[in-house]
Amino acid sequence: MARDTSIRWFINEDLGRGDVTTDLLLGPTDRELKAVITAHEDCVAAGLDEAEEVFRELQVQVMRKILDGEEISKGTEVMTVQGSAKGILAGERVALNFMMRMSGIATQTRRLVKKCRRLNPAVKVAATRKTTPGFRYYEKKAVALGWGMTHRFRLDDMVLIKDNHLMLEPSVSRAVKRVKSTGYTGQVEIEVTDAEKAVEAAKAGADIVMLDNFVPGEAARAYNAVKRARRETLVEVSGGITEQNILKYAKHADIISLGALTHSAKAANFSLSVLQVVEDEEANRARTLAHEMVQSLSDDMARESKVKKHTRL
Repeated sequence: MARDTSIRWFINEDLGRGDVTTDLLLGPTDRELKAVITAHEDCVAAGLDEAEEVFRELQVQVMRKILDGEEISKGTEVMTVQGSAKGILAGERVALNFMMRMSGIATQTRRLVKKCRRLNPAVKVAATRKTTPGFRYYEKKAVALGWGMTHRFRLDDMVLIKDNHLMLEPSVSRAVKRVKSTGYTGQVEIEVTDAEKAVEAAKAGADIVMLDNFVPGEAARAYNAVKRARRETLVEVSGGITEQNILKYAKHADIISLGALTHSAKAANFSLSVLQVVEDEEANRARTLAHEMVQSLSDDMARESKVKKHTRL
């Protein structure tokens, strides 16, 4: 899936018409800085690719010390950057936001995957489409870095017949067969609310049956009934799944999906600290390039703002 929103868009969103604080402090001049990004808690690192791209867009040199997906401990230095003060300070918050958000999701996902696989090595922990608008690509990528299943990125990825669809065609078996009869070759999943409908869906040829809001005992009985009816049909449990109760479902599920992976993950804690001010001729050239880049982005935002103002008028 293509990215929802470009890295440059995120930089522009934060930069606006320019970093007035840094610009007023430095004026037309600039300084060369070296800085380090440090983790302040144990986590699964994610978003480093995006953070690196942020700084490179601003003509700042980057040295990575770890890879996305690595499990790191509190105090780990993950990246150093060197270049224009204006470039580094313009990219600082955007880069950290990517890392904090994505690392939080990857960390929670990895924790749940490990927990469930102790009971059922084959089970997959999946995300949903309950994501931040414009940020789905990055949140789903973080789930994958945490060893989770991304599930559907978009509505065109696969068929998933939910309760509101069944208001249009109340019969579970007819709904599945109708989709299959069109020649559609992708996966067909259907949401059910009791074991009888789960078996009906499996017999109709559903590739995946989603058990929605089942309590653990009912989910286990429905899982066994589906496997007796059609062994190749996968069983997904969803609805009301939390870190506290997920193990109660792990033995009797092929897939466990929960929106909390993306909508409720706690951000990991990272910070950027300046280590030193660097002065040399090469640094001056790098500063000039970065200053021109930041100024160009600021000018783009100013022109866009004027266009929107005239449009409203």
